[in-house]
Amino acid sequence: MDTAGLEHTLRGAGLKVTRGRLAVLEALAQRPHADAETVFGAVLRTLPGTSIQNVHNVLGDLTAAGLLRRIEPAGSAARYERRIGDNHHHVVCTSCGAVADVDCVVGHAPCLHPSEAGGYAIDTAEVTFWGLCPSCQERAAAPAPHH
Repeated sequence: MDTAGLEHTLRGAGLKVTRGRLAVLEALAQRPHADAETVFGAVLRTLPGTSIQNVHNVLGDLTAAGLLRRIEPAGSAARYERRIGDNHHHVVCTSCGAVADVDCVVGHAPCLHPSEAGGYAIDTAEVTFWGLCPSCQERAAAPAPHH
């Protein structure tokens, strides 16, 4: 999405267009499932002098406005993605922590229904699959070097 499109998206969500918000959205377009530190590193290249706190604030604002999705894989820092509004889940590598999207195989949200919801009206289900990514599988299958 170009800058004009990002500006339109921000305004449509009722947010003021700022260089920081644009930089965070652009960083996440290049790095889906990035944590705040990774986003901060990318934003620093385009906005020298920005702070990690500013990046956290922008991530929070964009998430609250529904422009980002925050995921929290167990044992990992929160990650952010721009893929929103659909019913997808995630797969996380148990070795390196890489995260990838997995489309829901069942259908529309919430796609899973608990046998007992305790009176809650369920609107989403978040599923995380765990396994070894292709790179870690290759490393695990490679013969150990001889010394």
